[in-house]
Amino acid sequence: KTMKPSPFLFLKNTNTREIYKTFSHFKHRFTDGNAVSEMLYGIKHVIEKYGSLYRCFMSGFNNNDDIILPALNAFVNELTSFYDVRQNSLLPSPEKGSAIKRLNLFLRWMVRYDEVDPGGWEGIPASKLVIPLDTHMHKIGLLLKLTERKQANLQTALEITYAFRKIIPEDPVRYDFALTRMGIRKELDFHEFIR
Repeated sequence: KTMKPSPFLFLKNTNTREIYKTFSHFKHRFTDGNAVSEMLYGIKHVIEKYGSLYRCFMSGFNNNDDIILPALNAFVNELTSFYDVRQNSLLPSPEKGSAIKRLNLFLRWMVRYDEVDPGGWEGIPASKLVIPLDTHMHKIGLLLKLTERKQANLQTALEITYAFRKIIPEDPVRYDFALTRMGIRKELDFHEFIR
C-alpha cells in the first residue's frame, strides 16, 4: 500500500497498525520503518488535533522569540507526545543539542519562497530560521571563519546563523543551498574559491 492519492488522505484513512505494517520493511541508511511509522503516527495525531502541521507549529510560535527554536521544540514535542519514544532520528528535539538539520531544512523549505524553497507557511519571518547544518556547511563555516567550533551541533548552527545574520539579517539561511552545494561538489575546490 502506498500513500496515494496523497499523504494527508493516507494518514486520515489509515489506522496506526496499518501505518506500521505499510512501512515495516522500509530501510534507508540509518532510518528504519519503525522510525518512519512513529513520525507518521505523530503527524496523524497532530492533524487530528490541530487540522494541519502548520497550525500545530503556529500554536508554539511567538514572534517575540529571537530565533525559531522555541516553536520548533514545541512542534517536536507535539509530534512525539502521542507515542512513547526515547529518540527518533527523524524528530530530534532541539533541547538535546544536535544540529537538527532535517527540521531546519524543512522549515527553510516551508518558510522561504524562491526558486529553491516552495514556501507556504506564512507569518514566520525568514530572519528567525536556523541554518540547516551538515558536514558540508560546517566545513564551509570553518573555511569562511563563521565558526571555530569543531562539532557540527546546534551551537555551531546558531553561531553560523548569527554570522550570516550580520550579512543579511532578514534571511540568514538565504545562501544555504548554494554554499552547501559547493561543499558537496567534489570538482569544486572551495579553498581556491575563498582565496
